[in-house]
Amino acid sequence: MRLRGVHLSSAALAAGVLLGLSFPAQADPLSNRQAPYMRVYGVAQPPYGFVQFCERMPSECKSGVIQEQRLEASSERMSELDKINRQVNREIAPATDMEIYGQTEYWTIPTKRGDCEDYALLKRKRLIARGWPSSALLMTVVRDEKGEGHAVLTARTTQGDFVLDNKVNEIKIWHRTGYKYVMRQSYLNPRIWMLLDPVDGTSDMNLSGFPQ
Repeated sequence: MRLRGVHLSSAALAAGVLLGLSFPAQADPLSNRQAPYMRVYGVAQPPYGFVQFCERMPSECKSGVIQEQRLEASSERMSELDKINRQVNREIAPATDMEIYGQTEYWTIPTKRGDCEDYALLKRKRLIARGWPSSALLMTVVRDEKGEGHAVLTARTTQGDFVLDNKVNEIKIWHRTGYKYVMRQSYLNPRIWMLLDPVDGTSDMNLSGFPQ
């Protein structure tokens, strides 16, 4: 898959204004590394594969109740995150979009094989089926330990933002993954994406995200 054009567009910026999103004039991502919650810096152009995914499967991209909704990170909820993360990591075999579909970028709900964003989409679907609100489960793009594009699922809780990752079975708070965060979905509207780094995200990024 290839992440294209993660830059502010006039349409995306207008959407953010309509949703009441605020964008800091000056941003220092280093100051946010130990915060329990990720900080957003503006509206981003959605990943190309995600846009196509929503066109094919609009039911997976519909908005829920427009409100700030974080769930309490109870032992039961954290156990549920851990179970779904391990379950999907075990069930889905890693494979690139090119290997499966003959395309560089193709987001979908996997059944047998998939790459990083496919794992995350399936985890999101299963958690929503268990009662998690869509506003608490956000697709997220990062740069991994090699500086390569990678997709994970962020679970927003009152105790912080936790990451479900196909590379590891352990659920981690976002700032302990070792990743550099680029952008993620808005909790107000899953079709809108928000910048998590005001500097990064201006060039194409190839997403692979396989365990090494």
